[in-house]
Amino acid sequence: MCGIAGGMSKTDADLPLKPVKAMQAALVHRGPDGQGEFLPGPVALVHTRLSIIDRDHGQQPFVSASGVAVIANGEIYNDLDLRREFGGSAYQSDSDNESILHAYLQHGARFADCLRGMYAVAIYDPARQHLILARDPFGIKPLYYVETPQAFWYASEPHAFLDAGVVDRGENSEARDTLFAFQFSTGTETLMRSVNRIAPGETIVVAGGKIVDRWFRTPDVQRVSPENKSNPDDFERIWMDAVERHCRSEVPYGLFLSGGLDSAAVLAAMARLESRPVVAYTAGFDSRDVHDEIQQASNVAAAAGADHRPIRITAKDFVSHLPAIAAALDDPVADYAIVPSALLARAAAPELTVVLTGEGGDEIFAGYGRYRAACRPWPFAKKMWARSHLSASGVLRQSSKTWRADIQETEVNLSRTSGSRLQKAQLLDVAHWLPHDLLTKVDRCLMAYGLEGRVPFLDDSVAEFGLNLADSDKVRGRYGKWIVRKWLERTLPAAQPFARKRGFSVPVAEWIASAGPHLGTLVAQQAGVIQSCAPDRVERLFESVTKRTGQAAWILLFYALWHQCHIVGRSAGEDIFSVLAET
Repeated sequence: MCGIAGGMSKTDADLPLKPVKAMQAALVHRGPDGQGEFLPGPVALVHTRLSIIDRDHGQQPFVSASGVAVIANGEIYNDLDLRREFGGSAYQSDSDNESILHAYLQHGARFADCLRGMYAVAIYDPARQHLILARDPFGIKPLYYVETPQAFWYASEPHAFLDAGVVDRGENSEARDTLFAFQFSTGTETLMRSVNRIAPGETIVVAGGKIVDRWFRTPDVQRVSPENKSNPDDFERIWMDAVERHCRSEVPYGLFLSGGLDSAAVLAAMARLESRPVVAYTAGFDSRDVHDEIQQASNVAAAAGADHRPIRITAKDFVSHLPAIAAALDDPVADYAIVPSALLARAAAPELTVVLTGEGGDEIFAGYGRYRAACRPWPFAKKMWARSHLSASGVLRQSSKTWRADIQETEVNLSRTSGSRLQKAQLLDVAHWLPHDLLTKVDRCLMAYGLEGRVPFLDDSVAEFGLNLADSDKVRGRYGKWIVRKWLERTLPAAQPFARKRGFSVPVAEWIASAGPHLGTLVAQQAGVIQSCAPDRVERLFESVTKRTGQAAWILLFYALWHQCHIVGRSAGEDIFSVLAET
């Protein structure tokens, strides 16, 4: 994977080189294998490269004879198809990202409509004097922008703007309120004041340093007749093709394997495609409070002939590594799964460069229990995302009135569209939970160690198939992901596809409780926490952390570390206590 950054001046003056180079340097961890630049004056495109395909000749930017320049962070899974369509003789390399340039030359600003993959792209067209930025429809790859009086800036990660000095370290309080409510922030605003996300599926056109046009490419969902049935053979045909495309690489690749169905489905396909054992990493915990997935994952790995690498994560690892994880998540995600994700990446990085994961399976094939709850008949239906984590804990000085505004707007928009209630519940997660929690987690936790994460459940063909399945092919009784379960039942029965789902959990409540009340005192005195929470209530919360209160304590702990790293500007330090003690 890669990092991209640059900008466009709002005057005829050249962009200053110092902030451009500072942004490039800030993204080296995303692309340690090389750097490229396109600096014609008032426009800049800079790139850091993680070499995956055509390692010798795939340097970016790609520049056409007419001067159109492209940099990208992504993988284009229909690259071979596009080469046949566009004429392979016109290509300069075997890099899949070069197809983005040819897509633009063929289709103009609507180039992204023909791409199948994950991508964040910057294109400069000197004839039109347009800077064009685009992001894939699910938001797998990140892209952010800042507008200042002097210029328009963009980058793969928000901290690049801070390192370059083009924005200050101010905080967006409304975005912070949504983080406290959901464990992630919604919409296009981030917790860093003035830093905005380009939305999933969005393309924007910048001219003279100002956004002059924008449009969206969204997942195609139709109202499906219950009689329009599919079967495991239909799923297998689409799934095997998608996983095969996600396994194209010139560097070592493997899998993050949990005890759940989604990563088991990825493994089942990879094992069938590969002649060598699939390298699979699994996180486990020595804890009395959560189910350890290592044994189940080991059984599945053995049945698939995988080379299994279990990693045990301890309370000591949590205390030692959480500040560095918070530092990597500059667009903050207080999802406790960031801990195993980052530590698995740390363990796998010396051996692998590409990792496939199961993110997206629950959203595309309706695996969450909340979907079934949302689709109950009135008055038993439960509204999704209706509960605020911190409001229920009683630590907030006052409740926010805007914490659910973006979710509510999406609900209103979905109410005006076709599709079943189940599809609309899925699309609500696709709009918010998936890009701003799960995919941000995968991107930052893996890219911090120079690993590319790939998510085949979000391949265009798989997503279109899954979202448009008849409801009964997704949910039957208490079982979600029905068609995936039926496929696994015959393909990899060791995955136990019809066993009761236990859910993935991390013993953060146990770890926080073991750290003692001193941790609560440190969290309570943090400047960011004091702005929103009553210190005495925070201390009481941490004095007796239970499973019920653990989520609130965890969100506050993560936020306190994030605030120290990204708003105060301190280093990640040695451990949780050393970072929080720096007041």
